[in-house]
Amino acid sequence: MGTAKELKEWIAQSKNVVFFGGAGVSTESGIPDFRSSDGLYNQKYAYPPETIVSHDFFLEHTAEFYRFYRDRMLFPAARPNAAHLALARLEREGKLSAVVTQNIDGLHQAAGSKRVYELHGSVHRNRCMRCGKRYPLAYILESEGVPRCGCGGIVKPDVVLYGEPLDDETVQGAVNAIARADMLIVGGTSLAVYPAAGFLDFFRGSRLAVVNKTPTPADGRAGLVINAPIGEVFAGI
Repeated sequence: MGTAKELKEWIAQSKNVVFFGGAGVSTESGIPDFRSSDGLYNQKYAYPPETIVSHDFFLEHTAEFYRFYRDRMLFPAARPNAAHLALARLEREGKLSAVVTQNIDGLHQAAGSKRVYELHGSVHRNRCMRCGKRYPLAYILESEGVPRCGCGGIVKPDVVLYGEPLDDETVQGAVNAIARADMLIVGGTSLAVYPAAGFLDFFRGSRLAVVNKTPTPADGRAGLVINAPIGEVFAGI
């Protein structure tokens, strides 16, 4: 089993590091993940969470979607943890070239990271489906029921729902960053969600490190595997 010290040494020996992360990066900031025993997918609602966060459900049951969304997917009080802060510092030092994240919480940017590819969008961006006007997260939090634009259109979060494609420009940026990296750190993700998990196939570098509390499908390919909370590991870098 690898150690934080080994990860630190790998980073020191690398010139172009990319971080690929998932929900586990934000759990230490108080945001629940999706698949653990107490995660979002294991809680009970009138509809399964996977159904509620789908494109068709949003269109057909918009009010119900927003009840769930405000209650279980928005955490405005969350703050960056040691992992977010360490990654931002590595970017400032010129070691880390990009963060590719499956998270929608914006905590990487809050920590100071500049180049962040948000594969599944962000709760901080919202847009009117009719006229395209943009709204911040505060507008969603302060509104009741279905948030509407001044034009009368429904305001939709810029979050990729089930049944929706990933943003082409974001995907291309993430793929290019991973393909150019000489080190890829995979952290806080079970690698169970596709197409995001397939992004690892674009990595051509020599150092693949996995930091996750539980085993992942990429462990066999990785030269360094650390099964520990990611904030704890990055605090040691």
